[in-house]
Amino acid sequence: MVGQSRKWMMLIATTWVQAFTGTNFDFSSYSSTLKTVLGISQVQLNYLSVASDMGKAFGWCSGVSLMYLPLWVVMFMAAFLGLLGYGVQWFVIKQVITLPYFLVFLLCLVAGCSICWFNTVCFVLCIRNFANSRALALSLTISFNGVSAALYTLIANAINPDDDTLYLFLNALVPLLASSLALIPILRQPPLQLLSTDAVSQDSFIFIILNVLAVITGLYLLLLNSLSSEASRARILLVGALILLLLPLCLPGIVCGRNWARHNIHTSFCLDGSTFSLVDPDDLELHKELLGSDYNNSLSVSNSFCVTNREGFFKKVMEKGRLTVLGEEHPARLLVHRWDFWLYYLAYFCGGTIGLVYSNNLGQIAQSRGFYSQISTVVTLYSSFSFFGRLLSAAPDFLPRCTLPGPGG
Repeated sequence: MVGQSRKWMMLIATTWVQAFTGTNFDFSSYSSTLKTVLGISQVQLNYLSVASDMGKAFGWCSGVSLMYLPLWVVMFMAAFLGLLGYGVQWFVIKQVITLPYFLVFLLCLVAGCSICWFNTVCFVLCIRNFANSRALALSLTISFNGVSAALYTLIANAINPDDDTLYLFLNALVPLLASSLALIPILRQPPLQLLSTDAVSQDSFIFIILNVLAVITGLYLLLLNSLSSEASRARILLVGALILLLLPLCLPGIVCGRNWARHNIHTSFCLDGSTFSLVDPDDLELHKELLGSDYNNSLSVSNSFCVTNREGFFKKVMEKGRLTVLGEEHPARLLVHRWDFWLYYLAYFCGGTIGLVYSNNLGQIAQSRGFYSQISTVVTLYSSFSFFGRLLSAAPDFLPRCTLPGPGG
């Protein structure tokens, strides 16, 4: 039971990290001021936004680092990369120091790299701790990356609504603070364990609660953020947003209460043979077999026995050259020889860049249309809908498996 609580605490901490590390979303909020201070053209400003996105191309470094360093170390490395990249830019935009354009370009590159490192840490945490429902965990945490701009707008307006340079200052410090808050849950990760059918059903129930809370949080930021133009109201709204982010901390209590009710309260409304699960039973059984095989291998002393089990393990993972188990580690050599990998790469390369081009130029678009004073509102609107779009990606994992099989099913 303690392990289950730790698992959910870790997931909540991951959503915090994602919610405060989507710092590339608020580029449009300060891009016009940065353009004026540096005295650069629109094309040069576009190159700076591209540099921030190009930093993600070096995200593979975080994966290599995880092979040799603990997760929490990589997370703080990402935080300090952001502190360096955004912090020095803040000194530049405040005209405390003067740097050539090329160095500012490199700072944007470093800042973009920090975002990808945070994403890698969060992805690994979800995959390790939610082997049976990793799709639900990933879609939930990734969605909170979309509310970063809305949260940063609230924080900036709560401090000084007229200072656009605050965004760079917040981009430098807030991810470091979020990493510090998430440190204890990450250090107290539960050991990997097999889940029973009841535990999987319980996880499905909790994921529904988390997604409902996520929708409420998104609607709160979308509908009420326009009222944050004054510092006093922005502070009140910021407190409300933080309460919504902290509300999932009640999950361990919900888990305990639900288990107590299940074992102590018997009603006539129970349906024999009915289950509610968002995880395919076949996937659960396969996962148990893989974990069981891996566990047996760790207890084996004989080398020949280990080799036999290892071959059996890979036969279950590989079937006719296809990757049959999501989340398992596969060699890079195998991936680059597969069509599905390159199709995914091409789709992400072409599809993801469309949103980046729009979001990076949102400030200039609003300014050209005469809405310069409402840039933060436009950015918040874009951020909120990005959040809902990411959250909607979990719909296929909910709909097909929300079934109530009959007594014979």
